[in-house]
Amino acid sequence: MALKLVPYLVMDGNAKEAILFYEKAFGANLLYQQTFGEMPENPDFPPLPEAAKERVAHAMLKVGETDLMFSDTFPGQPHKTGNQVTICISSDDPTRSREIFEALQQDGTVNMELQETHFSPAYGIVVDKFGVCFQIYTEGKS
Repeated sequence: MALKLVPYLVMDGNAKEAILFYEKAFGANLLYQQTFGEMPENPDFPPLPEAAKERVAHAMLKVGETDLMFSDTFPGQPHKTGNQVTICISSDDPTRSREIFEALQQDGTVNMELQETHFSPAYGIVVDKFGVCFQIYTEGKS
């Protein structure tokens, strides 16, 4: 089983600018970038507001041997400088992802239940009892 902890920077509408900055500063390579507007529509949610379409939903830079992930907040979500760094725990085992998610949510707060998404068979967001935000990401197609 592979398990990685990856820094995840959450920006407030300027992720594209930050990605370009870090590409240059670190000599990094952009591996992936998708805007909210490029994501598949979900019939369970209202249509995407125009203000969200060009914001980055997910991006990944390769910095040497390390991955660095990015996204923008969705318009209207709170963003406070200082709390924009989360830890993404990446696993290739959905069972292990569930175990980690359940352990971290004890006395913590679930921001997004661990669930299948269009980009992961098991993805969720939890803030542990120490106030550290973790994104649990399971590799593989959902």
